[in-house]
Amino acid sequence: MTDPRLPYLAELERKIRWLASWTIHNANHVRPSGDGMKVGGHQASSASLSTIMTALYLAVLKPEDRVAVKPHASPIFHAIQYLLGHQTREKLENFRGYKGAQSYPSRTKDIDDVDFSTGSVGLGVAQTLFASLVQDYVKAHDWAKDLPEGRMIALLGDAEMDEGNIFEALLEGWKQGLRNTWWIIDYNRQSLDAVVREGLFDRFESIFRSFGWDVVVLKHGSLMQEAFAEKGGDRLRRWIDTCPNQLYSALTFQGGAAWRKRLLDDLGDQGAVTRLIEKRTDDELARLMSNLGGHDLPSLIEAFEAVDHDRPTVFIAYTIKGFGLPLAGHKDNHAGLLTPTQMEGYRASAKVRPGHEWEPFEGLSLPAAELERFLKAVPFNARGTRRHTAPKVAVPARLATPDQPMMSTQQGFGLILNELARSSEPLADRIVTTAPDVTVSTNLGAWVNRRGLFAREEMKDLFKSERIPSTFTWDFSPTGQHMELGIAEMNLFILLSALGLSHSLFGERLLPIGTLYDPFISRGLDALNYACYQDARFMVVATPSGVTLAPEGGAHQSIGTPLIGLAQDGLASFEPAFVDELSVIMRWAFDYLQRDGDGEASERTWLRDETGGSVYLRLSTRALDQPRREMTPELASDIVDGAYWLRPPGPNAEVIVAFTGAVGPEAIEAVGLMAEDRRDIGLLAITSADRLNAGWTAAQRARERGLVHARSHVERLLGDLPSHCGLVTVIDGHPATLAWLGSVMGHRTRSLGVEHFGQTGTVQDLYRHFGIDTQGIIAAAEMIAPGRPMRHLRALG
Repeated sequence: MTDPRLPYLAELERKIRWLASWTIHNANHVRPSGDGMKVGGHQASSASLSTIMTALYLAVLKPEDRVAVKPHASPIFHAIQYLLGHQTREKLENFRGYKGAQSYPSRTKDIDDVDFSTGSVGLGVAQTLFASLVQDYVKAHDWAKDLPEGRMIALLGDAEMDEGNIFEALLEGWKQGLRNTWWIIDYNRQSLDAVVREGLFDRFESIFRSFGWDVVVLKHGSLMQEAFAEKGGDRLRRWIDTCPNQLYSALTFQGGAAWRKRLLDDLGDQGAVTRLIEKRTDDELARLMSNLGGHDLPSLIEAFEAVDHDRPTVFIAYTIKGFGLPLAGHKDNHAGLLTPTQMEGYRASAKVRPGHEWEPFEGLSLPAAELERFLKAVPFNARGTRRHTAPKVAVPARLATPDQPMMSTQQGFGLILNELARSSEPLADRIVTTAPDVTVSTNLGAWVNRRGLFAREEMKDLFKSERIPSTFTWDFSPTGQHMELGIAEMNLFILLSALGLSHSLFGERLLPIGTLYDPFISRGLDALNYACYQDARFMVVATPSGVTLAPEGGAHQSIGTPLIGLAQDGLASFEPAFVDELSVIMRWAFDYLQRDGDGEASERTWLRDETGGSVYLRLSTRALDQPRREMTPELASDIVDGAYWLRPPGPNAEVIVAFTGAVGPEAIEAVGLMAEDRRDIGLLAITSADRLNAGWTAAQRARERGLVHARSHVERLLGDLPSHCGLVTVIDGHPATLAWLGSVMGHRTRSLGVEHFGQTGTVQDLYRHFGIDTQGIIAAAEMIAPGRPMRHLRALG
């Protein structure tokens, strides 16, 4: 029995491909260009997915399903959303323009119903895998009871399978018992620059089967199947299955006459095979040979709807790059654009009249009213908007601060989390932690002992059951709150991205905390940037950091990570020296992760904190003497804003020292020694160079807009210093992190830090080597503000 949806889907697929192609053509050849630059848009890469996406969005998907669209199929996605009423003509006409529909689907910049941002290839693919694990976490904790389980679906190009992070994710999915995940490979056998290697399909199949995935191959469409059933069809099938990729692509581009000549030359027998070929016109033969599984609606819908289980499934769908367009199959078509002449020919074949290019049903043979009724009944669109919201989780007014005379910030982090784990605070139930095999060494052990590890099926700690003494208990259960990962930082950040979108994807708010070694942030930097671009909300705790990790040597010592924290959008970066600072920052962070307002910038900091974001804590393993002090509201506010005076400068200050993090003892000692001769010397404790810099930049913009009284936190801190006062900044990281401070009020500045790969040794050895020890600070102060402290240098030396 013929599927009654097929006539509607076939017509709408034609329209979707036209709208996507016209959107790109309009941006490149019709819309005025102010700078003469090529706009681009990937017409061929879009067209190869037109049939698959039509089948999915207009027939197969349910509202609870989530999709990561291949970046270069963005125009197809926007066209579908336009027909479903979630995209506007104005945005399409401004495709790749300012405030227009985005080059690649974006959760934060597009107005249509984007589930996962894509763009950096491979990351959106892995995101679906980790989103499925998060869905399992939410369901196992007995939340989102009324929300049906959805499938997490990735549409990816075959060349995208070259990305290493995909294979890291596959392995992690196997470890975690992945479910409810579909990956659909657009197997058009072309990459950006060429045609892919022969036999790649076999490698794909074996890889996925080895990780426990079901594999569905969609190679031959229904027209091909009918031809194979004819006499001589078995020989045609063998020819198709053994035809080299380059030859198939070349013949596709050349068209029906070329197909005829080649097939007759290779297969013609003056019998059944010749009759099979000759009974078809050139156009019919071209349609037959391009009727691959990925372009056959009946085959696609049958394959998708036949899946009645939750096992992960990959569909390898054979397609043609540029399907339905004049440049179909050409190896140079990736970034190619239809010429105006080619577009006019395409317009004629699509029966689109000039001036009617954007009309939803222009050129289609079915009545517009029937097509509108069909679109309104599409299951995927049945509930309208598919983004969820979740209430905020209450955050206590204060977090308990460990009371120990000497601690490292890493140790303090573990103790603060342990106190939360012991509590009955609702906040504690919504925290979920994760780490790439460094759970214990980043001080998450106590939290895990109390809250357990997550798995859908219970698994007891064998050491415990065998009564073997161990500091840590590794019980896995559906109620656990720690998700243990293998050693892959890319997976960490993509999982944090998925956890940090749970409120939007599944209607349940989670407060994710991921820990890793600070030097290895760079390993997962693309995924971190991707997570922030999606506006996922999480706390990343990176520890240990800097050359303070002295015996480990240069391979494990981070230098540039403070600059990452300074530059990364969507991420508020902190590096506290003391644990009471850390407690204040973590309390603020749990609230900040949940903010999503559009409030105006604070006139205290000029930071738009009401919009919220993620948080990065750079911590240390160096134990410091902890200050005994009352945490007043004013001090707490200064800590969150980025800095406070540990020793306020006097009115005649010649020099101040500003420090961040673990070098606090050296800065304190240096100021104490210099204070014998420089009575008004000041000591500035910087908890967040990132927030100081962002507030200063924002205040400058405000003044440029006419708000002449705008002053940032750092401008108020430094505003009363005499103009001749020198600034010495010191950090266990790149000195540029704090070097900009001299520009705030025009003070002469000497910035100390680490610019080169580290060494092995003691902390004292390395601080001396890099000039960030007490003597280095005093020497720098003498250079920028000559005084009488040289005797201290001699005493220290």
